Amino acid sequence: MNAILTKRRALASLCAVAAVALAAPAAGARTHRAPRSPSTYPAGATRSLILPAHSSRRVVRHAKKPRKPALKGNPLHALLAFQAMQARYAIPGSALYVGEPFSYLWPFSQALAATVSMANIPKLGVPLGNELHQRLVGLSSYLDTNNSGEPEGVYTSTLPAYDGTIAPPSGPGGPKYYDDNDWVGIELARLYRIDHNQAVLSTAEALMRFEIAGWQAAPELGCSGGIPFTNTIENTDRNTVTTAPAAELAVQLYRINGNPEYLSFAVQAYEWVRHCLLQPSGMYADHVNRQGVVEPTLWSYNQGSMIGAGALLYQATHNGLYLYEARQTAAAALAYFNLERLESENPFFPSVFLRNLMYLDSITHDPPGGRLAQAYVNNAWQNLRLSGYVFLGGVPPSPQLLSQAAVVQIYALLSSPPSTYF
Repeated sequence: MNAILTKRRALASLCAVAAVALAAPAAGARTHRAPRSPSTYPAGATRSLILPAHSSRRVVRHAKKPRKPALKGNPLHALLAFQAMQARYAIPGSALYVGEPFSYLWPFSQALAATVSMANIPKLGVPLGNELHQRLVGLSSYLDTNNSGEPEGVYTSTLPAYDGTIAPPSGPGGPKYYDDNDWVGIELARLYRIDHNQAVLSTAEALMRFEIAGWQAAPELGCSGGIPFTNTIENTDRNTVTTAPAAELAVQLYRINGNPEYLSFAVQAYEWVRHCLLQPSGMYADHVNRQGVVEPTLWSYNQGSMIGAGALLYQATHNGLYLYEARQTAAAALAYFNLERLESENPFFPSVFLRNLMYLDSITHDPPGGRLAQAYVNNAWQNLRLSGYVFLGGVPPSPQLLSQAAVVQIYALLSSPPSTYF
């Protein structure tokens, strides 16, 4: 966990890069009134305004403008928390969020996820096209196509992807974190399903290539395979949080374009996590190191990602084993991650867990995911709220973009059809 929370480095200044640059090659985004019933017209009359013969006054009727339905409950909470996120953390005119001086990619990816989730709320009544565009513009500032400025031999992969900080020349750049790029890719695939922008899809596929290239097949590694935390050569720990979401992204892309390579990789990644990191408890450990030693810490988001990967693979292959395994993981995780345990984690972790759990529930028609998610945000309202709709997270609790975006997501997911989650 310390590796996650300390991995970000300070940024320098805003980088103005085109939002869809990643798609380029590595060598260098009513209401209507019902018609009047025919039986109410005089015989032979046309369907124009009929006035009584004795009337000399002009009759003018003004149709009342229909009122938008008032938001309430989870959709209202989602909108107000989203607006609070933008008001508190967005830097006007930059398409970026506050940080040191700008946020790292990890929290930015969750602001992107929050925006896409908001756009999937039916009848929200608030246009979000410009917000989605701004997330893409901001995202482009993290794009690094060739790890410029770094010594040769530092990275295992120099494929285009997003740095953990603002990329050169305006920022320091540095390592690319595979989990961060997973989160971004998943959201870009969701965004493509909203607007069918080919550049967005191309970017998500470029990130998939980056993930696939990160696969660690070296035979000298204990439990060979898996995706490491970063693309630095010295990092040989392979993680659930990098490999399981990559499987989810691969199935998303397979469902969009039917590329069998994506489905094959998703199966490989999912099976590796089960083989190397599944514990006797029925849950998944954090990572395995070069020697094959497993770090057994349990985090809710790791269980969630494997639940989601199993559910997605079941839908893609119709192999009931994947669904059975996803339900087994969900049962074990629900027994362990009660509300109190979820409250002890940064809200980002439960947001991933609950999203995947609710997605599984939409297939199996089991109710626990939605109930737990509702209980979680109800508790956050009571105990993690600073003022208005600003939420806290971390240890010690403080207002931060990562936590705010996570709470927005849970409210938005509770307000949306699960078919929009992936």
